[in-house]
Amino acid sequence: MRINLLLAAAALAFWSYGAPAPAAIALWVGAFWLLLTATLMDFNLRRSRDLSWQLLTILLLLYLIAAAPERHGILVWVWAAFFLLPQSRMMLTFNVLGAAVSWVLVALATPMAQALMLLLALGVLSLLAYAQSRKLVDVHGSSVRQRLRLIPGLNLWPAEQLLRDLNREQIRAKRENIHAEVMIVHVKRHQLWSCAQRLCNLTHAFESVYRLDGSSLAVLLLCTDPHDMNERRQRLCSALPGDTRCQYVALSELGSEPITIKSLTRQSVAIDAPRECCS
Repeated sequence: MRINLLLAAAALAFWSYGAPAPAAIALWVGAFWLLLTATLMDFNLRRSRDLSWQLLTILLLLYLIAAAPERHGILVWVWAAFFLLPQSRMMLTFNVLGAAVSWVLVALATPMAQALMLLLALGVLSLLAYAQSRKLVDVHGSSVRQRLRLIPGLNLWPAEQLLRDLNREQIRAKRENIHAEVMIVHVKRHQLWSCAQRLCNLTHAFESVYRLDGSSLAVLLLCTDPHDMNERRQRLCSALPGDTRCQYVALSELGSEPITIKSLTRQSVAIDAPRECCS
């Protein structure tokens, strides 16, 4: 990624030679921005929520096309590439407006027939690109968002993932004849993350811990039989602070009714009430 940014910065700087003054300024700004990004940016797998880099890209592209539509009209096709990126509704709106303004600027400098063909081709490509991005989000995005680790390197997941995992683990427990339980841990707010890390360290790699809310955690436990589960449950409870309340419910007791986070964190009539496992 860093090398690509440096190469893009060099390409913009090279393209600035012979360009009109307004376009040259925009090209040099873009080159400097890419160089600064490549030099200072800390690259990781987390997508930044800061939209400034996306907005700056849109503004630079619009400025380049507006400064010299005859010379930079080819850049209008970049908008189709923008629609390939997963984006929020706000950024999608900005991209649509930017593509429309860019087409108007280029259309004013080209014959009407060519402008209409450009509009048709750009619209089709943009729709195909957006459809592809939505397909990727539908296939991968939802599961990636739901399974985003709350602490890198630990099996700590959001509460929504527990609902997705319960059905799968119920089926697996029946198929493999193993005992599966959800242990619910109520802690003080300032103890939540330390207890979550401790539970992650004490559970197996194939088990998961979930943050239900600001003071509750859930642990999905798997054992060969109820006796082993009882011993594991007691060990986990004893490793937590003394004022922690722990409850549990076997997955076999949940039934086939839809399960919600509230029905697990309180003694609901929708499922068997979780039993106290330690005080």
